[in-house]
Amino acid sequence: MKILAIDDQQLVLLPLEKRLLELGYEVKIETDASKGLELYESFSPDLVIVDINMPRVSGLEVVQYIRNTKNADTPIMILSGNTKDDTIMQAFELGIDDYMKKPLSLNEISARVKRLIGTPETKHKITKSNVMIQERCVGVVIPCYNEEERLLSDEFLSYIDKNSGYHLCFVNDGSKDKTLEVLKNLQKGREDFITVYDCEKNGGKAEAVRLGMLHMAEKEDLDYIGFLDADLSTDLADFDDLVKTIETSDFKIVSGSRISRMGANITKESARKIISLTINFIIRKILKMDFKDTQCGAKIFHKDVINIAFGEKFVTQWIFDVEIFKRMSIHFGLKKAKSMLCEQPLKRWIHADGSKLSMKDSVKIVFQLGQIAWVYGGKKQSKKTAVSNNLKVA
Repeated sequence: MKILAIDDQQLVLLPLEKRLLELGYEVKIETDASKGLELYESFSPDLVIVDINMPRVSGLEVVQYIRNTKNADTPIMILSGNTKDDTIMQAFELGIDDYMKKPLSLNEISARVKRLIGTPETKHKITKSNVMIQERCVGVVIPCYNEEERLLSDEFLSYIDKNSGYHLCFVNDGSKDKTLEVLKNLQKGREDFITVYDCEKNGGKAEAVRLGMLHMAEKEDLDYIGFLDADLSTDLADFDDLVKTIETSDFKIVSGSRISRMGANITKESARKIISLTINFIIRKILKMDFKDTQCGAKIFHKDVINIAFGEKFVTQWIFDVEIFKRMSIHFGLKKAKSMLCEQPLKRWIHADGSKLSMKDSVKIVFQLGQIAWVYGGKKQSKKTAVSNNLKVA
């Protein structure tokens, strides 16, 4: 029994392919719909699973080709995040056999496939899968410097094995220990879900995150890209909550916030907390935004603002988050930028032992804030002058 699956997001296809192969089906996958149609001719599948929203050739066009051009009655299932009634009705009118709305479990997909074309004979016992096929695909950048002893490899692996749609990019920031070796071992066998970006020289967290974000932006199948601390002081489940917010809203950036609130597990050292409050007051004055916490190491971005936020090198090493928000403000204007940013309280955040930021470093941040105010104040003035000159010319 042969199945052809077509979806422009490889992170959706890979867990689907794995599950169907486990069930005994012969499976071919394709991210390019045009090539998928060519594969249909040569593969002659017993079932086609196709997404709706794909570039160049849509899923509905694939259905039309099979039903009208080829005049074939091959069973067709739609697997899509498109939930519009008109689209669903059009798909059934074109002759599809089933419509599955993302997100949904691999167990449900398997049951629907079995209902349509039956089950191959297998000698081994098939266990249930707890993997969900998500509507969106997310890239996560994790900067790493001397993380050989602290990296929670099992937690990262467990998460991507259970949650489809995630691609992790570990950036080795010129580590002097065996961090790169640890990361390579972590990646082994999961190259489609884990990238290791190696910086030979230590450039600091800001540059490591920046390079990782720009690298991930080159991947066409990702909808959102964010970054997360390697020590998982913000856990992956909380990060997924940030993703859910950005995919169901018009926000371009959703930033985690370590605000103490009922039901949350937020721990900080008391001295660090006092300094954080002082620094936050200065940051709010610089940004002219009522941010409670700009420095949380968990943020998710819509792909179309990555170049605005990360295109140029940052002025500072530790408080580049402030520069990101300042860049958004300068590019879009303060009012519009405010409407594009969301600060979301985390359920859990714990200050991990071995943090690289000392109390002395915290004091230096005040001086770096002065740098930001000076540099970006000049950029804002330059933009105003350019606009004024353009109006005069016009």
